[in-house]
Amino acid sequence: MASEVAAALHASLDVLVVRKLGVPNHRELAMGAIGEGGAIVVDHGIMDYAGVGQGDLERVIAEERAELDRRVLLYRQHRPMQPLAGRTVIVVDDGIATGSTARAALQVIRSHRPKRIILATPVAAPDVVRKLRQETDEVVVLEQPSSFNSVGAWYDDFDQTTDEDVVLAIDNVHLRGHLTIPSDGP
Repeated sequence: MASEVAAALHASLDVLVVRKLGVPNHRELAMGAIGEGGAIVVDHGIMDYAGVGQGDLERVIAEERAELDRRVLLYRQHRPMQPLAGRTVIVVDDGIATGSTARAALQVIRSHRPKRIILATPVAAPDVVRKLRQETDEVVVLEQPSSFNSVGAWYDDFDQTTDEDVVLAIDNVHLRGHLTIPSDGP
């Protein structure tokens, strides 16, 4: 999705790796998220609701940190993150349910001192959008359904993006320098 947005805007593209911290017996329910550079977001309300203790949280963090580190190495292939200081950064998410992963991504981005942060997603829970507006300069959301159950429910096909797909998209950007769409006219 981010690749398509970057192409439409003739913008550069990079990957920012965040990982959801799923409740141990219900992994799709986020009790928080982690991001590159040590970013962490914890939703204590969901932890309490699900009966998750500190030890369980620490185990999930350790598991997800290992996967985050693996993906950073694979996706970036030892390339540094593009410089963000003083730039407008658009964070693209395929959908936002609890907002945990978006918040972790925003923490990482803010630490790089961008000029402006825009969060873009096709679908999100309305209450979460209200909260995220306080953490960004702008939030762009196509659909905010009042009866929001899950991101995947809003897609005909919500298969996971493979590591290979991500690497290919990032490699294509680095080979060309940025994504562009040919103009229709002369």
